[in-house]
Amino acid sequence: MMPRTLLAITLATLLFSCQSYKKLHQEAIVIDTHNDVLSQVMMEGKSIEDNLTGQAHTDLNRLMRGGVDVQVFSVFCDEKFGKDTAFKYANLQIDALQAVAQRNPDRMILVNSPAQLQMAVRQQKLGTMIGVEGGHMIEDNLAYLDSLYYRGARYLTLTWNNSTSWASSAKDESADSSITSTGTPTTPVRKGLTDFGKQVVRRMNELGMMVDVSHVGEQTFWDVMSMTTKPVIASHSCAHAICPVFRNLTDEQIKAIGKNGGVVHLNFFSGFVDPAFTARLQEFRNTHRAEMDSMRARNMAGYEIVAQIAKLYPEEAASLRPPLALLLDHVDHIVKLVGVEHVGLGSDFDGISSAPQGLDDVTSYPLITKALRKRGYNKKEIRMILGENFIRVFRANARQAGS
Repeated sequence: MMPRTLLAITLATLLFSCQSYKKLHQEAIVIDTHNDVLSQVMMEGKSIEDNLTGQAHTDLNRLMRGGVDVQVFSVFCDEKFGKDTAFKYANLQIDALQAVAQRNPDRMILVNSPAQLQMAVRQQKLGTMIGVEGGHMIEDNLAYLDSLYYRGARYLTLTWNNSTSWASSAKDESADSSITSTGTPTTPVRKGLTDFGKQVVRRMNELGMMVDVSHVGEQTFWDVMSMTTKPVIASHSCAHAICPVFRNLTDEQIKAIGKNGGVVHLNFFSGFVDPAFTARLQEFRNTHRAEMDSMRARNMAGYEIVAQIAKLYPEEAASLRPPLALLLDHVDHIVKLVGVEHVGLGSDFDGISSAPQGLDDVTSYPLITKALRKRGYNKKEIRMILGENFIRVFRANARQAGS
């Protein structure tokens, strides 16, 4: 039996450690650069003003409970949207988000600049930002790019899984895209950026709109890095060296982002965190293949099918989840490669069907702070990872002339 004095010291140490990480999390500026609740939940008629526990990863009250200071809401539509529909749908999503913010001025501030971000933090309101996930939403029109920027979009993910006419995606450049395949193959015109694609990047630099390289193909990535004049972000990607799937970044790509001054924001999707997840998921799919085939016959997309099956069999889906420690391995890897200045958080909540154990919804962010402390990161480094790295890139992009 442990002596009483030693037991008391142990309990006191544990209590101090618990209070320490919670206090650090509360004092830090916590920023998540990618959340899909807007397209996946709100556009289905639900509101983040309500308690969506059990229905979604995200709602306003739970963002506050998770200590999130700034949330970048992803404006998204898949490859089924194109000319005359994609840009319109993007604007409908921005309308929906702005309406919620206008109804909740005591809880939310729309953030278009670093100064507004700091204002939101000072007033303890949710800094509400917009990112556009998929270059197809500008419909090959630079005027549409400008319009989205002036409506508040502060990053554009150049491609989603589908290539555009001017940029090739990681999915289309890869021979292995099994995890998030939409079931609808797309054929890029060419790998990398076209001349128009380079115009898009140049215009984004001029506007102060962050270039997001998550989802883009390797040739597109290198074309971007050869010409951008501002730091880039990867809003929701992990390290290929740890989990070699088509959506993750190679060491050479991570080094290039570090040299550029950019930030890799880690995606919480189990399939991008854990290399063994794919095999476990495939076994799960095989068990429920008949139901999945039925959903596919109803023209549901691949990512929608996986999410629906996970909802139908939650206990089985939970058993697929990797430990939180694996996500921290990605943090460590990037830090060792390029330094703590170049890693952040981009959960992809409400766009993913599985996350590491403990990361159940947006209330879970303090667990990451706790895990970072346990890994030996100091308070300054943790504050950088939780949000300060993103703020630096946001500021660097906003410092531009002529707009």
